Amino acid sequence: MPTRRQRNLVKAAALDLALQGGGSHGAFTWGVLDRLLQDESLPLAAISGTSAGALNAAVMACGYAASGREGARAALAAFWHDVGGQPACFGASLPGASYSPVDLHHNIGSFNLNQSPMFGWVNQWLRLFSPQQLNPLGLDPLRRIIERHVQHDPLLASPLQVFVTATQVRTGQPRIFDNIAKAKGGKADISIAALLASACLPQMFRPVVIDNEAYWDGGYSGNPALWPLIYSSASLDLLLVRINPLSRPDVPDTAEEIADRVNEITFNAGLLNELRAIAFVQKLVAEGRLDAGKYKNLRLHMVADDEGLAPLGASSKLNTQFAFLQALHALGVKAADGWLTRHRADVGVRASLDIRKTFLMRV
Repeated sequence: MPTRRQRNLVKAAALDLALQGGGSHGAFTWGVLDRLLQDESLPLAAISGTSAGALNAAVMACGYAASGREGARAALAAFWHDVGGQPACFGASLPGASYSPVDLHHNIGSFNLNQSPMFGWVNQWLRLFSPQQLNPLGLDPLRRIIERHVQHDPLLASPLQVFVTATQVRTGQPRIFDNIAKAKGGKADISIAALLASACLPQMFRPVVIDNEAYWDGGYSGNPALWPLIYSSASLDLLLVRINPLSRPDVPDTAEEIADRVNEITFNAGLLNELRAIAFVQKLVAEGRLDAGKYKNLRLHMVADDEGLAPLGASSKLNTQFAFLQALHALGVKAADGWLTRHRADVGVRASLDIRKTFLMRV
């Protein structure tokens, strides 16, 4: 039974969010955010996002600036409805049949695209030619969608701090774009271009050039980056919304499966490195070897659904059929609801995620 002090901390403690990228699987995060926003007792402070996570963060921040929590929920719903009407915004999509709720629950793996001959043909072309060759005009339907749902002034005025990660092509280092004016001498640098850079898969889109530097998807350097939250937010509670699988039951044995698994491992590497460092700091603080007043002893939390997303391969991240997005949203709502039921009382009091057990002891 929590003490009165613990109950007061739970009521007041703000939560930072770290949102992974993963193409259309970002609709799972939409469901998570949709459910979290319904909990009026849970203050939200800052959001770090990469790729689809960055898009969720920016859209949510704009909606929040306009009309609070309900505005954020409406903004996210409008954005993902728009994504569902643009089949190529994450790369490719194929026409599909309608699905009943029962089908969606039991056959979510049917939204994988790799069984389609058309997808296989497109995939071969992507391996043979660069985006500059296949798309010389640089057309990007995602830009039009973002421009409809992210407005510069509300994004800068939002009470939610937003951090977006992109990978600089020349150096391979992450660059963080944010909406915090004070941190940049009055010049916040988040923009439509930054969001596009964070979601720029080099196999499918030209690099996004910002300040004469070319950028690719932020997942290569931080999926998502946690350190902006550590350095720029006062909150000690951080919730990771994870959509990229840590492990797979089988060893890949085809060229496509190998490439997909390499991408998954690469997109988890930055996050694992940061979590390893956080776990080390936590250990030193617990042993009294570091001053807890000088070093943030973060309380980590996580929402994920490995079982629900397990049937989905990398190809499904390109599928924007709205029936699929709805199914992912439902999984996200369910996962967030389960986390709130089990761990809402932990916010402000203790971590509900054991970093070592979950991420660092997998052999």
